[in-house]
Amino acid sequence: MSETTKPILDLRNLSKTFGEVQALSNVNLKVAPGEFVTLVGPSGCGKSTLFSLLSGLEDADAGSTVRFEDRSVMSKDLLGKVSFMPQRDLLLAWRNVIDNAILPLEMEGANRSQARKQAQRMLPEFGLAGFADKFPHELSGGMRQRVALMRTFLFKRDLMLLDEPFGALDALTRTMMQRWLLDVWQKHKRTVLFITHDVDEAIFLGDRVLVMSARPGGIKLERKIDLPRPRNADAVTSPEFISLKRDLLEAIEEESMKTFGAVQT
Repeated sequence: MSETTKPILDLRNLSKTFGEVQALSNVNLKVAPGEFVTLVGPSGCGKSTLFSLLSGLEDADAGSTVRFEDRSVMSKDLLGKVSFMPQRDLLLAWRNVIDNAILPLEMEGANRSQARKQAQRMLPEFGLAGFADKFPHELSGGMRQRVALMRTFLFKRDLMLLDEPFGALDALTRTMMQRWLLDVWQKHKRTVLFITHDVDEAIFLGDRVLVMSARPGGIKLERKIDLPRPRNADAVTSPEFISLKRDLLEAIEEESMKTFGAVQT
């Protein structure tokens, strides 16, 4: 991020404790408008806890500073100011594709007819043309995720939090969804924080990759991804990609061993 660019999100000494368990400790992170930042780290390092704080579902500990759109806010003040897609698609079984997609707009009090028209226009972009009236049980896993992502994009917020949206998909579908997501992101230029356990995915999607430490989670390592955009399948076999992957895997393995050691003792 350029030093002259004001970050849309600026976290300083962000910490979170649950009872006697410290989940996050002194997380410092800046994200520029329009940036795609990916987060990786060992299981239990606090990635999802971080998203709970940034979506306003949990409050940070005293002493934490959260700046959003250049002003200091409490975590709870972010509720409704960012769009958040959790790991599961959370589609409602009794709603069809269109009505699942417009749910957050309805909750904001939007006109239902206008919201449905807006969603209809976005169907082709999300690979859902002709599926407006289908119900979740009639869709493949990848299509369900596209509905959930369309719902997230329709909830027009400058910062999007995506928590392992492709984690449950098979490898081929996941690869296709990654390329599709980059196309949609480059068109809309939303700011994205993206959690993943897949290092290849983190590098392929991100402008920067952040590695979180073992609990209590903090930012252990940051790597800028200088691979040219738009990215294609050739990117993952480039020497630059392989070198980045090696560095990131070493950092994650080091933190994972700390977690393993803590469990064993």
